[in-house]
Amino acid sequence: MRLSRYITRNRIFELESEDFKGALKELLERMPERKGKGGRFSRKELLEKLIDREQTMSTTLGNGIALPHARVPKGNPYTFLIGRCPFGLQNEEGKEYRDVKIIILVLSPEGSKDYLNILASLARVLDDEGIVQTLNSAPDLKAFQAAVITAFGGLRQKFSAKELRFNRLMLRSALKVARGAKCNSMMVFGDTFLGGIDLPNHEGVKTVLVTQKETHGIYTGVDAFIPVRSVSNNRLSQLRSAIIVGLTRGIFKSTERICCVGGIPSSNQFDTVVVIDVEREFQSMFARHKDMMPPAVKPEVLERLLTIVTELSVEGREGHPVGCLFVLGDIKEIKPFTRPLILNPFMGYKEEDRNILSPFMDETVKEYSSLDGAFIIRGDGVLESAGTLLHTPEYTVELPGGYGARHGAAAAISMATDCIAIVVSSSTGQVTLFRKGQFIPIIERGFNRTI
Repeated sequence: MRLSRYITRNRIFELESEDFKGALKELLERMPERKGKGGRFSRKELLEKLIDREQTMSTTLGNGIALPHARVPKGNPYTFLIGRCPFGLQNEEGKEYRDVKIIILVLSPEGSKDYLNILASLARVLDDEGIVQTLNSAPDLKAFQAAVITAFGGLRQKFSAKELRFNRLMLRSALKVARGAKCNSMMVFGDTFLGGIDLPNHEGVKTVLVTQKETHGIYTGVDAFIPVRSVSNNRLSQLRSAIIVGLTRGIFKSTERICCVGGIPSSNQFDTVVVIDVEREFQSMFARHKDMMPPAVKPEVLERLLTIVTELSVEGREGHPVGCLFVLGDIKEIKPFTRPLILNPFMGYKEEDRNILSPFMDETVKEYSSLDGAFIIRGDGVLESAGTLLHTPEYTVELPGGYGARHGAAAAISMATDCIAIVVSSSTGQVTLFRKGQFIPIIERGFNRTI
């Protein structure tokens, strides 16, 4: 999802309002009323719609960011309006709004299928504290506009000649390794760089860029993109997640060998080259590609879930480790093996508002992660329940020592139904993915938490 095409200087403003409603009104006044094929929408109606949504669910993301959004009649294009309140929204009662300094208003055509994906893409970029600090510290409007455009991939960063020479040498050497090892693909970790980089001529080797940033337009020589967030310097965890996503999207095959090139995030320097044999790395679990994903599960939903569980593993919740279980698949198959332990906290909400693809669900999921029981997630991302007991037939599954009841339940449900189960261990932070009774550690046991 390339966001830079929606970001233009003439829709980036400094705001004078000191309350949320006033800021929204100020943003809407900067755009003309439009009439698409589905009809005209007025600024007044839109403002009321946005405020009504805030009453149901706050659109604040934390980190001083708010992401209000609304749908407009079909035929109207996507519209992004971005405003900065230098001193925050001082007139708001709620602390979450007083902390807001940057507001990104997204207007989406009704029926747009990538609506939640765009919101999630925005949230991924704005989750980077360094980016937000750069936006807030811009001395004037011109600098703020440039910082916004750069953050979303509209500008390239200039590197020193020394950096360019070294990284080009690493890429050329990696390409030689890839060809010598008969690799099908070369996977480059783009978050090593704050801006884009030109990849060498790679004829005969597919180049795949792994990045959490929506900066597709500033990289050249790329055959495919995989959005995987790096929340630590643990290369293997991000690498495994990227390969799983690549398998689900059909970018990689289970029989491939992949040459991976990476470095410390934002260091602007490659420092690692590693060759991965997919079938050997993942053993028998993904030996048959057709068994990789349940038919009911969308790849972007698994990608989003991997991001959330990785954050829970690394960060915990409010300074404490958490253990939790997620089951993702066809609800009709899973439901007979479930029973509620508590009142379902997601009951009664619109499906769009409880979809895991929505960035506003991240904190909600993390908040409920301390509950006993499992999260049950529909294949399209809709959260069906939390605090759910799994009761499956007894299966003989050999699990390593130290794996507990959650892991046993995850293994059993993955055998009883066509689903994917993911467990975060409360004691070690290890993240384990289960599929048809087989399992893969996404983040290894003993991973150092930041808490």
